[in-house]
Amino acid sequence: MKAIFNNKVVAQSDKTIVVEGNHYFPVESIHSDYFTETTHHTTCPWKGNASYYTINVDDDSSENAAWFYKDPKDAAKEIKNYVAFWKNVSVEE
Repeated sequence: MKAIFNNKVVAQSDKTIVVEGNHYFPVESIHSDYFTETTHHTTCPWKGNASYYTINVDDDSSENAAWFYKDPKDAAKEIKNYVAFWKNVSVEE
């Protein structure tokens, strides 16, 4: 799977985990130079507290376009150290 923003592959892996229709990419598969952690957080009742990255590629950015769980609840422990995408990021094979 590939995560693409602004015509650049920002993450690529054949070991994604699908949860609620979202592909979660292993953190080591993201191109970290495109990612900046933000102060935005949300809470999922069964996964826990999500943190976010803004993705910056060339002169374009998508704020809070990737999310991850630093310390997921036990029900979602398999997605610790994984990142998922939305907001102008396409995920495709």
